[in-house]
Amino acid sequence: MDDRRKFEDLVQFRAPANLSEAIDAAAKQRCQSKSDYIRQSVVDRLRLDGVNLHYFARGVSALFALVLLASNVMAAGTIPGISMTQQLDEFAKPLSGGKLFLIQAGTTAAPQNCYQDSGLTLAWPNPITLDSAGRIPQLFCADGSIKIRLTDKNGNQKLVQDNLLVVGPSSGGGGGGGSVDPSTIFQTGAFMQFYGTSILTGWVRCNGRAIGSATSGATERANGDTQALFAYLWGADANLAVSGGRGVSAAADFAANKTLTLPDCRGRVVASLDDMGNIAAGRLTSSYFGAAGTTLGAAGGAESQTLTIAQMPPHYHTAGIYDPGHNHNYNYTQSGGNQGGGGAFGFNIVGANTSTSATGVRVNSNNGLDTTYSAGGGGAHPIVQPTILATTYLKL
Repeated sequence: MDDRRKFEDLVQFRAPANLSEAIDAAAKQRCQSKSDYIRQSVVDRLRLDGVNLHYFARGVSALFALVLLASNVMAAGTIPGISMTQQLDEFAKPLSGGKLFLIQAGTTAAPQNCYQDSGLTLAWPNPITLDSAGRIPQLFCADGSIKIRLTDKNGNQKLVQDNLLVVGPSSGGGGGGGSVDPSTIFQTGAFMQFYGTSILTGWVRCNGRAIGSATSGATERANGDTQALFAYLWGADANLAVSGGRGVSAAADFAANKTLTLPDCRGRVVASLDDMGNIAAGRLTSSYFGAAGTTLGAAGGAESQTLTIAQMPPHYHTAGIYDPGHNHNYNYTQSGGNQGGGGAFGFNIVGANTSTSATGVRVNSNNGLDTTYSAGGGGAHPIVQPTILATTYLKL
């Protein structure tokens, strides 16, 4: 069967009634938006069937649109703080008759459709006219980002804001139903800790390995979907190594199939920078942290510590010998005088003591005179805080 026939067979299907629920569950399990899940599933299926996708770029796009319509899962959300809110002017009066312009993110005035329903079928006029109380109606927009411009009824601009995230259940329904598009919650470069060890779709592990293009030979992920993270990290942290050295730009390095080394969170906890746009707090300094506390990606600290003499508190050990002094007893004879008429002399035995004197005894050890014997092994002691382990990921 040729490639065209395989493609046509795949397109000709009838969506089962529960297709939306099935896609919702599968996308949630893989931490993908429905649109990303459908797109990847179609491409994977065509590749599995041996279809050469270079000849069917338009057909794949058409098939993707067809599946979205058949399953009623067009990714949609709303604009927090805008949809179903009352807008006031600078005098705190309702912005009656004001105009809300919906614009494509990153453009000056290119219109962006928003809808009255989560299926994105009933488009609102653009601009939307606020009611007499200055209220904006409920609106649904395609997942991603959007720009808005708010004016009064006379066209005087009151607010302009670009790159607002569209947030909410991709299948609508409200009340917590459906799944949430992860791309509207996490931005490229965001950290996430996940209780597991496997690879997650849309994420890479923060393990000091490398990312790059499909032919880069990167060790953590070699795929075109790493380009956004590659560019972000390339600009955010100049200390992250690029294979072969950094070129003129992140785009040039990625196109040259260079790899970029990811931050290494293995066995480390993540702490906030010591300044974070403010003056340094002095809570993490190079003297004790071991690295500059104001440098993004700096790593310091240790699992154990061996104390030096200078780090020990002042103290002493009591050691000495008490010598109160002593004396010795001795006896001697003493003449008693003439005790008889014949002229004989008598003698008495008298007791006495020597004078008291110290001996001069001193303490001695293998460390020298007047010192105690040493004790202890001089080994390191643990300084790890109570810890539980998980895997740290970075958003592509």
